[in-house]
Amino acid sequence: MEAKAISMHVRQSPRKIRKTLDAVRGKRVGVALNYLHFSPEKAAQVIEKTLRSAVANFMAQSDDSNLDPETLKVSTAFVDQGPALKRFRAASMGRVSRIRRPTSHVTVIVSDE
Repeated sequence: MEAKAISMHVRQSPRKIRKTLDAVRGKRVGVALNYLHFSPEKAAQVIEKTLRSAVANFMAQSDDSNLDPETLKVSTAFVDQGPALKRFRAASMGRVSRIRRPTSHVTVIVSDE
């Protein structure tokens, strides 16, 4: 059985999130949460919150009430690009330059296999 959680419109680029997400893909939930909780990266907080939500979704769908969440595994974890916020900033000679602020969609799927 699987359960999924998605965090949308995260204000960080997908490339930076992917760096942290690659470290927890395929690991047990307990090991992954421990790694994310003590990681200094900004993306670790978002991934940890999404992973906890996926575990809670799994426990809600599960029929077995005495299932240990530590036995679950992060089966799939990926990040997609979201819409970019477009901002403008003053440039030289009275012009403007566009600044793109990227966003991301983080998806985490946990399974009991």
